[in-house]
Amino acid sequence: MVACTVSFLIWTVSLQWTLAQDYSSQWAAHIQGGFEIAKRTTEKHGFIILGEIFPDYYHLEHKHVSKRSVNPGLEHHKKLISEENVKWAQQQKILNRSKRDYITYARNSRSSKRFVNKGGLNDPKWPKMWYLNRGRDMDMNVQGAWEEGITGKGSVVTILDDGLEKDHPDLIKNYDPSASYDMNNRDEDPMPRYDQMDTNRHGTRCAGEVAASANNSLCSVGIAFGASIGGVRMLDGDVTDAVEARSLSLNPQHIHIYSASWGPDDDGKTVDGPGELATRAFLEGISKGRGGKGSIFIWASGNGGREHDNCNCDGYTNAIWTLSISSATQNGHVPWYSEACSSTLATTYSSGSNYESQIITTDLHHECTSNHTGTSASAPLAAGIVALTLEANNKLTWRDMQHIVVLTARPTHLLATDWVINGVGRKVSHSFGFGLMDATEMVRLARRWKTVPAQHICNVTAQVFEKLVPARSSVTIQLLVKECNSVNFLEHVQAKISLSASRRGDIKIDLTSPSGTKSTLLAPRTQDNSHTGFNVWPFMTVHMWGERPFGIWQLTIHNEGKLLAANITDWEMVFYGTILPPEQSHSFPTLVSIKQNQTSGKSSKSGINSGECRVTTTKCLECSYGFNIYNGECTANCPIRTYKERDGICSDCHYTCYQCNGPNDYQCTSCWGDADLTQTLGQTFCYSKNIKRLLDDKTWHTLTVVLLIINIFLLLIFCNGGFWTKNNISLNKGNYRLANQTENDCC
Repeated sequence: MVACTVSFLIWTVSLQWTLAQDYSSQWAAHIQGGFEIAKRTTEKHGFIILGEIFPDYYHLEHKHVSKRSVNPGLEHHKKLISEENVKWAQQQKILNRSKRDYITYARNSRSSKRFVNKGGLNDPKWPKMWYLNRGRDMDMNVQGAWEEGITGKGSVVTILDDGLEKDHPDLIKNYDPSASYDMNNRDEDPMPRYDQMDTNRHGTRCAGEVAASANNSLCSVGIAFGASIGGVRMLDGDVTDAVEARSLSLNPQHIHIYSASWGPDDDGKTVDGPGELATRAFLEGISKGRGGKGSIFIWASGNGGREHDNCNCDGYTNAIWTLSISSATQNGHVPWYSEACSSTLATTYSSGSNYESQIITTDLHHECTSNHTGTSASAPLAAGIVALTLEANNKLTWRDMQHIVVLTARPTHLLATDWVINGVGRKVSHSFGFGLMDATEMVRLARRWKTVPAQHICNVTAQVFEKLVPARSSVTIQLLVKECNSVNFLEHVQAKISLSASRRGDIKIDLTSPSGTKSTLLAPRTQDNSHTGFNVWPFMTVHMWGERPFGIWQLTIHNEGKLLAANITDWEMVFYGTILPPEQSHSFPTLVSIKQNQTSGKSSKSGINSGECRVTTTKCLECSYGFNIYNGECTANCPIRTYKERDGICSDCHYTCYQCNGPNDYQCTSCWGDADLTQTLGQTFCYSKNIKRLLDDKTWHTLTVVLLIINIFLLLIFCNGGFWTKNNISLNKGNYRLANQTENDCC
């Protein structure tokens, strides 16, 4: 009994420590009256001011509170908010934030088979910078921009990371102290902390990709070797909402581009994003930064591919304010670490498998490395290209930049199985976004660019009424959009979803636009065992960019769990876009006719062709009477592994079915060779023959159930018997004492 109690207590304490969030010794507070009044107010209660986050919002620390504790400092908090001029205060929680590279070991990098050196660069690693010099549409087309005199001059980029080796000989020329700060040590020197493992090399590596000097006979060449580069040291210590907000809002009238190669843990089970202060920093940045044109935030999409993570569960890459960048390997493949999600806008090159080259850049101790990796390496390359584009036209807004990326990105040579053509004829992929960034085309388009019309926002709420999604099935909910608050041409689309599930990782969510573009908002995550579900989580997609919002939107929730139903309680669509299209000189193709709610993701530019198909270039938009459309082609009968969803449209069966009459796994009509068709409660499943043999073995099944019942029965008898025996002994002893006491009293 004692052992059981001790075990239970240990388990309880362990669970509390696991679930507890660490509180830091820092606060954020809104204190009116200016800095001097804020200083006097806070010092009275033992706080010191670390810095100002926004006007009248301060980052504080208490001298006598533990730097990390599972218990909040309630006493100090109450004293602080008791002051009349303190309008709001919040003790800061310590956040888990991970750099988006992975550990590699030094190796001999092979030179690319071919490189073009039109600029005559003398930097020793230049011949091996395959991602900049391969030519033939096999690089990011940077040299064309250089030839036109564009080097990033006048653009200011800062790297939000673990520090910057500002005296590195390949960085010192372009180092900008006004774009730098040390949030960890609270001074203006962003130099990293050195240790034996060089754990703080990440920021210096990212900086070299952007702005390493050219033609200095040292190391590598930055994409924007004429740009100014700074660094914010903020990851080498406890990261809080206030630390992130101060970093994201550092000197926004001087810094143009913020590059971040980190985020919540890429472990396949985390759902996390910016807090209240960081969210405000993003909003202040896009509305007030760069003189009102908007700060440009570039984010690495994530390295959780091996853990089956999904970057739409990362609130930084999933935000409309960030330009989310994915990676492609040297050979154009999806890297093993890459996360596929609908919020990814575009791609740059990075590392891949062992036989593929990696990224060359500056390293700690004034060194050079050929082993920079992950989406960590992709985001700074994108920042460098954006810096070139801003030199070509410094009047571009943050939304202009996203439009230019979408219009110029190249899907050529990028190998993914999920490329589709959206409703305006653009190829898009969950792995690569709209494709590989093209520096020269971005620069050329920027020169003639006219600012896009003002952004409008349209919110439409669906009447869900707690829709149940049974296990091993899916449910589709429709939402008709007739008018949309001046949003006629889409940019970002959000689906704010609330749902509960016994296991969050079993849920898959698809969104289909009226033009037929199907976007996966959430793929199943094998590591995610959480029971918490989602609470108004804003899943974002860029796949409908340029489409119109009008018509029927379809949200499909797949529950791949084996036992319990999921429950969707709320669904709201948020459409971001414009009332008018961008200027026709750089606009999307003009649409003639696109059928609403057709096949997933196969709409494109419309035209008329004689015969059974209305076509764009190669894909059907609509079929003649009597034909069905599937995968952009017209057919008299729906192919094997599809079913006729409604007149003229074929849709895919569940992957376990060979033939079916519906999309769910219980609507199979025939099976693959290694499975048998099994009927259960009026539903037909395809079970593997090995599994079916076990299910059909009634003797084994019955025996197992009987033995289980017997064990439970014996356990109950044992527990109850022990309980009553113990109570009877105590009762007898009590009666014996009472009898003796009575005898003594009487005699």
